[in-house]
Amino acid sequence: MLNENVSKLLNEQINKELFSAYLYLDFSNYYYDEGLDGFGNWFKIQAQEERDHAMLILQYMQNNGEKVKLTQIAGPDISYADHKIPLTEALKHEQFITASIHDIYDEALKTKDYRTTQFLDWFVQEQGEEEKNSEDLIKKYELFGTEAKSLYMLNSELGARTYAPPSLVLD
Repeated sequence: MLNENVSKLLNEQINKELFSAYLYLDFSNYYYDEGLDGFGNWFKIQAQEERDHAMLILQYMQNNGEKVKLTQIAGPDISYADHKIPLTEALKHEQFITASIHDIYDEALKTKDYRTTQFLDWFVQEQGEEEKNSEDLIKKYELFGTEAKSLYMLNSELGARTYAPPSLVLD
């Protein structure tokens, strides 16, 4: 049995991760509509990863006898004035998710729920990678994204990204 507040925060995190998937699918759709299939691919795979994160948390809660309560997922509400906006919004969103994971971690530590902190260690590391990936993508776009040939090459690079399931294993 998990601490009541830790369980509540984990439940909320499931919703945040599923919203992340919606958000990244919206970014993906935008890029596909703009003819930037590589960017679309990159964010479609990102959406898959976020969905997997939600499922890992859900499985963790079920493994610990906790009731999972799914709530409504809001739709993204972002206007795309240029190709850089989804990139900067993705970084802001990843920073929001990182803060949320840290809040759960803090609560688990406060209640001496070491099993949950151990589970969240993977997410803490993953969020570091997510933020770096977002920052790197912004840097590449700023360097190459405004020149057509370079944008084409960056788009091709992003199109080569393939899906890899999460490395966290739950028993």
